[in-house]
Order: sequence, then structure tokens, then C-alpha cells
Amino acid sequence: MISLIDKNNLPQVAMEFMNDVHNEDVEIINELYNLILLYEQESNQKNKEAIDKKYEDWFAHTTEHFRGEEEKMKELQFPPYMMHKGEHDNALYIMDTIFRTWKKSNDITVLKNYMQNDLLPWLIHHIQTMDTVTAHFFHSGMSPCSIH
Repeated sequence: MISLIDKNNLPQVAMEFMNDVHNEDVEIINELYNLILLYEQESNQKNKEAIDKKYEDWFAHTTEHFRGEEEKMKELQFPPYMMHKGEHDNALYIMDTIFRTWKKSNDITVLKNYMQNDLLPWLIHHIQTMDTVTAHFFHSGMSPCSIH
């Protein structure tokens, strides 16, 4: 199996539950990426359906991943909650738009380009910025927005 994302190179944050979910994300993303590569070689209905199923699984997992973080942010009154939630909402919107485009066009380059050129940099950046700050707050109770 080819890895689009190497779990060993994934940034880690101060909360293990977040790292665990990120690792689950990476497994699903890598499985989906391999299905895309297979479809490039064998563009048949069976492989298309496998991509659709895995993408839907990934979308559901990501939605739940974001919901879990957002509930914790609200529970702990994380000051930049709306900013972080906004990134989640935008990511889900893009994922949905890409999937709809793929479903209409059956153009595998839509999915492959998104995963290689957009998803990977976004994911790393989101973990290094939003998730790192949020995990630090979850762990310490200290807001990056307060002056101490």
C-alpha cells in the first residue's frame, strides 16, 4: 500500500485522543488514495463504488472527528472556538464539493489532485496551528488569547 501520508511524520498535539483520531484519519485517507490509484489503472464500476464508499466513510469519520473536538471546545469554553469551527466547516464544505464534482464527472484527477495538492498541506497546517493550540488549551486550561 502506498501512503499519501506517513503517520510517523504527522505532527503530534498535547491530547492523545486528538492524535488517535488523526491517525485514524490517515489510515482512511491512505486507503482512499490507494483506491484512487487502482481506479487510474482499472476504471471500472467496482473500483468507482469502492472509492465512493471509502470517501463516504472518510466524510462521516471527519464529521464525527470535528464534532468531538467542537463539543470539547464548547464544554471548556475555548475562546477561539468559532475560528476553529470555521476551519472545520470549510474543510467539510470542500470535501463535499470535491465528492460531488467526482460523482458528476467521474474524473479521477479531481480526487487525486485534491488529496495530493490540497488535503495534505491543509491537514498538516491545521494540526500544527489550530489543533496544537486547542490541544494545549485542553491540556493546560490556558487560552492563547489571554494575557498571563
